[in-house]
Amino acid sequence: MVGVSGASGTPYAAAVLGGLLAAGHPVDLVLSRAARLTLLDETGLAWHDSAWPPVLTAWLRAPFGAAATSAVPSGPGAASRLGELLAARVRVHAPGNLAAGPSSGSYPTRGMIVVPASTACLAGIALGLSKDLLQRCADVTLKEGRRLLVVPREMPYTGATLRHMLTLHEAGAVVAAASPGFYAGARDAADLVDFVAGRVLDAAGVPHTLYRRWSGELGAARGDTQPRNGSAEPAGDLGHPGR
Repeated sequence: MVGVSGASGTPYAAAVLGGLLAAGHPVDLVLSRAARLTLLDETGLAWHDSAWPPVLTAWLRAPFGAAATSAVPSGPGAASRLGELLAARVRVHAPGNLAAGPSSGSYPTRGMIVVPASTACLAGIALGLSKDLLQRCADVTLKEGRRLLVVPREMPYTGATLRHMLTLHEAGAVVAAASPGFYAGARDAADLVDFVAGRVLDAAGVPHTLYRRWSGELGAARGDTQPRNGSAEPAGDLGHPGR
């Protein structure tokens, strides 16, 4: 389950989605109402739940999105193949539909990633407000003892936000702030996005090749001439069965 809230940082969400798809995972996706405004502002894409496949396709191929990862098919017919991949593995839910499957603990998921998480969304989850489907799904994830990852991007943090983070940590969630590292030899903003997405996927136990891992050798990343993400084929190419 992936929830996208209204904080700035839609490229992080795109890269995480791309990584999950590359690893062969089906995804239940919900965008809050505020997230739709942020997506429009940052990418020019207008999200509609009734016509989401072309928008999600464009989002994953947008600058600083998952186009920088091995998750997105490339070459002739790439957009068509990506559309087939999304149709097979992604299920979208409206934020106001509290009767959706993931609102129940009996709906099977491996866990949930909220990326990016606004401070308001973070507070709602910490307080158990369940004011929309995103918050309800996060609450269900916690009560069922599944892995919940919350990725705050806004800063600086107020005392209230820090207390909400501590509440989530004590409840068993992982708070993974969108803080890119520079030791992996980032060459541009897309590499920094991939680093954050990769660390989030690490915490979720999802294999990926989004960034160069620390080898214990100082300066090794500066001399790396390998293409971004190496030459690995997407683990989740179209041959993998859908949901």
